[in-house]
Amino acid sequence: MGNENAIAEADADWENRILCSDGRCTGVIGPDGRCRECGATYGGSSGQETPQASHATDVPAVANAVQATEGSAPGAEAAEAEWDDRVLCRDGSCIGVVGPDGRCRECGLPLKE
Repeated sequence: MGNENAIAEADADWENRILCSDGRCTGVIGPDGRCRECGATYGGSSGQETPQASHATDVPAVANAVQATEGSAPGAEAAEAEWDDRVLCRDGSCIGVVGPDGRCRECGLPLKE
């Protein structure tokens, strides 16, 4: 019966996780309100709801951290504008973006021939 409780708790953790608001990161938000993978502070822009507390350990701490940081991420608009203004590499098989020097940051191909 103890194994069933452990499975139920693991399922609750999985269902209540909050993904990192950086769309390029695969991390989840820890109890301190920061991404466990990249360390970014949760910005609330992932479109996810704040989880409801289902047990007495991590979820309430995460919910409190999320509530404290939502809407207060400095530079969030600047980061979104930067994301929208990026120029992709002209090589369709490359995943890079063009840097300030006019060259792809991934493969080095210039923006213009």
